[in-house]
Amino acid sequence: MRTASDPDLQEPPLPLFAAGASPPVAAGRAGHRLPSYLRDHRKRLRDRFMQGGAAALPDYELLELVLFRALPRQDVKPLARALLDRFNDFNGVLSAPAPRLEEVTGVGPAVLVELKLVEAAAHRLARSRVMQRHAISGWEALIAYCRTAMAHRETEQFRILFLDRKNVLIADEEQAHGTVDHVPVYPREVVKRALELNASALILVHNHPSGDPTPSEADIVVTRQVEAACGALSLVLHDHIIVGRSDVLSFRAEGHL
Repeated sequence: MRTASDPDLQEPPLPLFAAGASPPVAAGRAGHRLPSYLRDHRKRLRDRFMQGGAAALPDYELLELVLFRALPRQDVKPLARALLDRFNDFNGVLSAPAPRLEEVTGVGPAVLVELKLVEAAAHRLARSRVMQRHAISGWEALIAYCRTAMAHRETEQFRILFLDRKNVLIADEEQAHGTVDHVPVYPREVVKRALELNASALILVHNHPSGDPTPSEADIVVTRQVEAACGALSLVLHDHIIVGRSDVLSFRAEGHL
């Protein structure tokens, strides 16, 4: 049901006129409203989304829904297409750094806020499904969270998931970030932080902006260094997960741990 609060239907107040005077032609009012075909288009998208969820819409239409709030008086389809051309898919648009988003014509402060708000909501929802929960039994949710947080980053990020004696996730922290193909990792800092948090086990996670989760030789070496440091302090290194654009790799599953 559409109400008067719907931004597509809101109109600025008409100016007051002296008694007996005729107001100008209502072009001013019409100029502040979307054409009927755009209003109908927005309503159709909203209805399809409410009836079928995100699966009922391709990426460009889902992105249009996000942009409606930022640009209530504008046809947002060209901007949605331009963003997808630049960043490949819906997730890529949401995860893109603000400076790169601003390079796209039509992206201003209002659009940035809407895109980053949706991204933050997705991260917070995914995080809520893993924090203070058993990490090993909830492995699928944990992987989903890592992919949401890291799969579309354009630079490498190294984060640590800290677990207690019952393998409940008690903290998730970014330890370092780097370039498109390198992130510095210091085993001493990893175990030091685990002791500060009174953690008993940990899981390493980092992303490959290239999209390929295959570990490099450096990835394997640093993982073994962290494993050795953990062993010296009776900490358990459960796994090291590499997040690619569409897949993840587990060091333990691949026999590297």
